Formats: sequence, C-alpha cells, structure tokens
Amino acid sequence: AVFVAAEKLGINSASIIALIGSAGLALSLSLQNMLGNFAGGVALLMLKPFKVGDYIKEDSSGKEGTVTEIQIFYTKLTTADNRLVVIPNGELSNSSMINASAMPTRRIDIPVGISYEADIRQARNVLTELLEKDEKVLQDMDKRVFVDSLGDSAVMLDVRCHVASEDFWETRWRL
Repeated sequence: AVFVAAEKLGINSASIIALIGSAGLALSLSLQNMLGNFAGGVALLMLKPFKVGDYIKEDSSGKEGTVTEIQIFYTKLTTADNRLVVIPNGELSNSSMINASAMPTRRIDIPVGISYEADIRQARNVLTELLEKDEKVLQDMDKRVFVDSLGDSAVMLDVRCHVASEDFWETRWRL
C-alpha cells in the first residue's frame, strides 16, 4: 500500500527500496560488533569455559586477571594490581584463552641463577630441601631442581614443583 501510494504521488518505488536497503545495511554494519558480543556472551554463558573467581588470560591481546563478572556483552576481570579490565565477549569467544584455575593443581617453575664458581650440587641440595620443607608444596607430586641452561653470567637452575591452584601465587612468591 505504501509503494502504491508513493507511485501515485510520483515517487519511484525503486528509489524507496534502495533507500531502505541502504539504511538496513548501515544499521547492520553499526550493530555488527554489538551482535558479535551478544552471541559471544550467549556462547560463554552456555559453554562455561570459566566462572567468576577463575584466573584467565586471553591470548590475542594478553589481557589477564580474575573474573569478577560475566555479563551478556562484556566480561570483567580484576588484574593482580587491582585494575578493572572489561573484555568484549565476542573477543573472548573468538580467541583462545588460558584458565589457570580450571585444574586443582598448578606447576610452579622458578628460574634461579647461580655463579659459575658456585657448587651446583650444593645449590640443588639447598633448593630441594626448601621444596621438601614448604607446607604448600604437594609432596606426592614431582619436584625437581635441574640445570636449565648456561647463561652469559650464570648457570640457570629451574626449580619445579606442584601446589594447589589457590596457593600458586603465594607459594611462588615465598619460594
């Protein structure tokens, strides 16, 4: 009826169709990111690759932190230095991510440099004893201290052990 009325008034219906098509294209392009974030939010809420309280790292941009809120368009993280990071869900659902809280245990790797003049066996014994005495280190899991590389000015040892995920940072810093 609108097209017939427009024709009676002398307006070309092809012009109206072109105008409506252009407006629809412009609208869809402007809503593209928002719809992508909405679809990503739905996917995240259904698949649940992480939950509030998990520590995640998004690989494409390197954003990381503890998940504080999962909304339909955005996910909010709090970084270790207490900054708020808001990541669009479209970005999260289209990239790979690391969920450091998903498993009950985590491995700690700590590089330790000693001088070339130092006794490697003594250094290994001291570090191994440190791991055996720490109450948060899981004693039933693999613990190792080994020469990782020969650096320009130091022999690089690697101290490796496992802890409960919630004890990771505290134990790493203490060791």
